[in-house]
Formats: sequence, structure tokens, C-alpha cells
Amino acid sequence: MRSVVFRHRGLRKEKDLSSILERLKNGVVLGAEGYVFELERRGYIKAGPYVPEVVLDFPEAVKELHREFLRAGSEVMVALTYYAHREKLKDVGRENDLELMNRQAVRLANEVAREGDALVAGNICNTWVYDPHNAKESSRIVRAMYEEQLAWAVEEGIDFVISETNDYLGEALIALEVIKQLKLPAMVTMASVQQNQTRDGYDYVEACKILADHGADIVGLNCDRGPETMLPIIENIRGAVSCYVAAQPVPYKTNTQHPTFESLRTSSGEQAFPLLLEPYFCNRFEMAEFARKAHMIGVNYVGICCGGAPHYVRAMAEALGRTVPASKYSPAMELHPVLGAQIEEKHKEFLADWKS
Repeated sequence: MRSVVFRHRGLRKEKDLSSILERLKNGVVLGAEGYVFELERRGYIKAGPYVPEVVLDFPEAVKELHREFLRAGSEVMVALTYYAHREKLKDVGRENDLELMNRQAVRLANEVAREGDALVAGNICNTWVYDPHNAKESSRIVRAMYEEQLAWAVEEGIDFVISETNDYLGEALIALEVIKQLKLPAMVTMASVQQNQTRDGYDYVEACKILADHGADIVGLNCDRGPETMLPIIENIRGAVSCYVAAQPVPYKTNTQHPTFESLRTSSGEQAFPLLLEPYFCNRFEMAEFARKAHMIGVNYVGICCGGAPHYVRAMAEALGRTVPASKYSPAMELHPVLGAQIEEKHKEFLADWKS
């Protein structure tokens, strides 16, 4: 348990924050991601490379999004180091900013976490370097990338590590080894862009079981799939492992025909991912329903990934029975001068069905 100092209305207060494992033991933890997509929509990240240059160029924008997620109910501030590794920074000519970018991201997450009761997660992700056909050499490069990123994160102060969007089980296992060497809780989630298995040939459930057997504290899926196509796999994972399970879908209406947001197509057949996805957004009530269903099947870490935004997180928090700072501004459609009564009645009916 760590003791931190946070500010509230100019006062300094001491507060003990329980670890991620203690929180999970006591109930569902609500997380929020999607920083890269949301900051791209706001004009701070370039689509294509998706490198989080915003951490250095516009740190206040990052802090504001952290703060919005915090107010909406997220219990974890995830340091924006997704794609802040050597391979990706080469794409935008910012290799020399590697250390500064990683350290700054953790500092920003910590600064906002201290404004509330939030933990800070270090973050590593798929590197696009790992090659199962050249596992020895590529694993050495991947390990070095993870070690340097997490060394800086630990020095700046994190509570646990999220290794996410892993296409290869082999790469995920490297991340897990590095995290456990640092003696930190490890949340390792797989990407699920392929129909049934990882890119190195492991069924998603099997991959999560192997990660759990190797000491991962939390396993599951993130990104790629919306609620409808992620939950069935997550339910099978929940039945196969005894550790904690995480589910962080994208808020898009994927289906059996198009199970991932990469596979969604426009009416003219054009690939919607990543710049034409708006017509496929879930609404806030659908994401709230996801949170409720995930909780019912025993998911311990409920979150959201690419496409996520604060209004989704607030709806998910309220679906889990929580009142959060942003709940002060939750919809009150009965006060609308024209639509009020009709919409409010439908809203009440929805909530009644939802809670039953």
C-alpha cells in the first residue's frame, strides 16, 4: 500500500490507496482507455502512426482527458505510453524523445490520480517487432524495449502494469516476465483481431490460461472487438482461469459477420477502420449494458478501449451502481421543455429492465 499526497481545493491530504489486487478482491475495478483515439479526434495525435507526441507537445490536453476519465469514474489513470517505444518513435523522427516522453506520461497520470482515489498503471503494448519465426532475436529486442520503458515508469511511480493489445502470446509472455521481475502486479490482455486465435496460433482462451499459469494477476482481452463479439470469449476465459479477468472492448457495433472493428465496412464496401467508424458507435446505454453483463459473468476489471470517451465511462460506472463526480451532470430529460416527459418515461422503463 502506498501513501500519496493529493490536492483538493488547495489543501494537502494524505491518503492510502489500496493496491489493484486489493481493489479487485473487494469488487469490480472500472478502467478507461482509448486515449489515443480520443486525442486524435481532439486534434492532438496523428492518425496513422498514432504516436502519443501529445504527451510532450500538449501535456495539458493529456491531463484534461485523464481528469475527465477520473470524474467519470475510472479508478485507474493509464500512463499514455501506448506506442511510445523505439520502433514507433522512429516513424515520426522522435527517437531522442523516448525517455522524456515515457517519464512525462507517468508524471501526468500521477498528477491527476492524486486529485482522486485512483491508481496509476504503467503501459506497454505490441511492438510490431516480435517474430515467432525469428523468436530468439526478436524476443531480445522486445525485452529490451519493455525493460527500458518500465524502468522509467517505476522510477516515476506506478502501482501496476498493463500489457495490452498483444497479438502474439510469445510477446505477451515476454512482457509478463519483465513485469514480474519488477515485482509489480501484471495485467496482460490479448488483442483478438483474428477470428479464433492469436497470430502465433493459440486459442484466445488457451492463451489467457497460459498467461495465468505463468503468474499474470489479471488476464483477458482488449481492443478490436465490440461488446457483442468480445463477451462470449470473455465468458469462456472466465470459466478457464482462477485469476482476475479483464474486458476492455471498443465501443463499436461489431457482430458475427464483422467481429472486429477492423472488419467493419461502409455501405460502399470501404474499410471503416480507423477513420470512418463514427456510424458504428455504440450508444452510452449499450456500453452501460456491457458493464452490467460483464459484471454478471464475473469480469473483475471492466473497461473500454479505442473509441472510449468519458460519457461512456460515466454510464458504465452508473450501471455498476456508482455515483461519480460527473454524475452531477447525468441526463435529466424530465427537465427538457419539449421532449422531457416522453423521453424520461422511456428512460425509466429502460433502467427498470436494466436493473432487473
